[in-house]
Amino acid sequence: MDYLVRHSMIVPTKLGPFRIQCSSRGISRIVFPGFGGARFRATAKCPPPPSFIRTCARQLRQYAAGKRVRWTVPLDLSAGTAFQQAVWRALKTIPRGQTRSYGWVARKIGRPGASRAVGAACGANPVPVVVPCHRVIAGDGSIGGFGGGLFMKRRLLALECRGALTKPVVRRSPDPALTRIMETGAEHRFC
Repeated sequence: MDYLVRHSMIVPTKLGPFRIQCSSRGISRIVFPGFGGARFRATAKCPPPPSFIRTCARQLRQYAAGKRVRWTVPLDLSAGTAFQQAVWRALKTIPRGQTRSYGWVARKIGRPGASRAVGAACGANPVPVVVPCHRVIAGDGSIGGFGGGLFMKRRLLALECRGALTKPVVRRSPDPALTRIMETGAEHRFC
């Protein structure tokens, strides 16, 4: 039962307050602003949190401020199935400022017909941002879905695109909001 939440921390960022939860193994959940889930009460009897949760909080604030972050915190993804964990590992290979399709991820993990299952695994990602499921879009170039809401997905993509490329690569998208992000100087590449 080592995967149980041991500590929880609210982290104010420029994107809003995130909740970080961890087990003794590592960061086990990051909850987007506005998606509260279970409420936790602070108590003086709590043992001090492990240093990696404070490191995650610092890195999350840096990321939300638009800085490049090399995530160094341990993750506890043990609650996921073997398929979900394979998807989450593949997501970590997508570079900042770039996107890939659900089909690309399916092919990357050796399951070319599993695009929809990849979408479900992205939706079940317990540590979004660190495992960048927001970088996955539909095969037709539309933005697809996102557990943190489409507004947050657009914000994360725009945040990562600033300075990601030397020249903007603009391609029309069926999603007008994403096309606006790309046309207004947010540098973004669809792959």
